Amino acid sequence: MAEMSDSNLDKTTALQQAIASCCGAIITSLFVTPLDVIKTRLQAQSNPFSKGKCFVYSNGLMDHICVCDNGDSKAWYKKPGHFKGMLDAFVKITQREGVKSLWSGLPPTLIMALPTTVIYFTCYDQLSEALKSRLGKDDEHIPILAGSLSRFGSVTIVSPLELIRTRMQYRKFSYKQLYLCVSSKVASDGWLSLWRGWSSTVLRDVPFSAMYWYNYEHFKKILCKELGAHEPTFFIAFVSGAASGSIASVITLPFDVVKTHRQTELWECETLKIPQRDSTSTWAVMRKIVAKNGITGLFAGIIPRLFKVAPACAIMISTYEYGKSFFSHLNGKMSQHP
Repeated sequence: MAEMSDSNLDKTTALQQAIASCCGAIITSLFVTPLDVIKTRLQAQSNPFSKGKCFVYSNGLMDHICVCDNGDSKAWYKKPGHFKGMLDAFVKITQREGVKSLWSGLPPTLIMALPTTVIYFTCYDQLSEALKSRLGKDDEHIPILAGSLSRFGSVTIVSPLELIRTRMQYRKFSYKQLYLCVSSKVASDGWLSLWRGWSSTVLRDVPFSAMYWYNYEHFKKILCKELGAHEPTFFIAFVSGAASGSIASVITLPFDVVKTHRQTELWECETLKIPQRDSTSTWAVMRKIVAKNGITGLFAGIIPRLFKVAPACAIMISTYEYGKSFFSHLNGKMSQHP
């Protein structure tokens, strides 16, 4: 089994892996975004967002901090509605506002999510192949190393873009104003200021990635053996992705809570022109949360996170594996009929 899946991996090029991950990212966003739109609308109903208030919005691939603008009732998250729960909200939003409303806010988040996902998944496969030739095919450290390094790389590349995108979205800057804003920030605080919030993202995403890929490869091997499959089927990839995503999201949840806390605080200070306190470390924020809400405070929102992460991981990895399998078979046919 290992030999067959390895030869299939060899057949897919980096470009084909990038196309497969791009398709996976789009399909994941289309499935997961409505869940978060409904969750945000329910949240806004029980606790209306004031100007400068922040909330986290996710398309299943990455989280985005949204800063509420001043009294603009046209904003998708401020539309009135009296919903009893998720199903009621789904039906009413579809009936009154049309199906398109369930994907509100998706285009700007996809602009960031697509390059991140493509870099991450393509790097993972390329690194895995390179490490297999060095350490041997069955080395258990490969998914941990490849997962950690690829996530570290994609977070580092995308971090300044995320900062710039948030500025553009909420200050309605033109490109010239944006250039002046970024250059003045660099001049006053140095180049490293563009990577603000990078450390808390890395602390959350790198351990998540290492655990996710290790468990995913492990579950995939077990299921292939149990079901007598030569290579992972769509079902095997889906189940392995959901299980490994759930485990990793529970373990890394405290870092997720800290990252959200720091980012929302940063943007609320910026928008409301509150003088910023000294940047506190991840551990200091953790201590503050524990002092205020106890240890359970670090695991706040565990159920909604699982509801979002498990299907997102499952859909993403199964569509990605399916795409790679499609390309490897296509390449096989082309090599037989030159």
